[in-house]
Amino acid sequence: MTSLPKPLAQMAEDVLRCADGRAKTALSRDYAARWRAAREAGETPPIGTATPPPQPARPTKPALLDPREVPRRKPGTPEGRIAILHAVAHIELNAVDLHWDIIARFTDTPMPIGFYDDWVKSADEESKHFNLICDCLEAQGSHYGALDAHAGMWRAAEDTADDFMGRLAVVPMVLEARGLDVTPGMIRIFRQAKDQQAIDALEVIYAEEVHHVAYGSKWFHYLCGAGGLDPTPVFHDLVRRYFHGPLKPPFNEEKRAEAGIPPDFYWPLAT
Repeated sequence: MTSLPKPLAQMAEDVLRCADGRAKTALSRDYAARWRAAREAGETPPIGTATPPPQPARPTKPALLDPREVPRRKPGTPEGRIAILHAVAHIELNAVDLHWDIIARFTDTPMPIGFYDDWVKSADEESKHFNLICDCLEAQGSHYGALDAHAGMWRAAEDTADDFMGRLAVVPMVLEARGLDVTPGMIRIFRQAKDQQAIDALEVIYAEEVHHVAYGSKWFHYLCGAGGLDPTPVFHDLVRRYFHGPLKPPFNEEKRAEAGIPPDFYWPLAT
């Protein structure tokens, strides 16, 4: 008998179907805490099955635009820094859904319980990240939804909805790894502006995203091993198939290595 209210995949679907950002992340953190408590009590809760929506529920704001239509603002201005924070909040909210979606969508592939431990933990941390950045926005008189946002964030999920290894390759090992490349530059912008709240939030995100990329690498390599596949060419093939365009240097080679992604994975895919 498990102490969880329902199987994990159904909990994941609940989060995906919750529209409001703060409500979504509150539910996400509650379910993650329940999962963690059950696991610490020695339980192996049921994973179950779910019917995740093609796209997660979203608030009415922000409006989602084609990436080319999202206004660009200079980072040296207060408005530009608010725009950066808003973009990060949008990325983090999508990450919450991406991590719950991988739990709900691929239950037909039997995985060790540690896989679910890792992705529940990641979803919980992404929820925390969203709230940290929303707090920064609100401290500056803004809020998530005040600006338009990037409509392409869910494209990788749609493209890999039927390909578990493709999802692992493109979301944590490409998109989240890109976060490791660009976050130090964002921290420098807020350090120049002496915005300690934003610096602290971004440093938490930077430290924890390494683990999320590492989980992607770990379970990608696990599936390659189970299938007797060479991970490097498989990764190259999947990224070329599902990621639109080349990878853009400069790369944070130190943090990528820490996350288990060697240079021969990404440099052959670069511009």
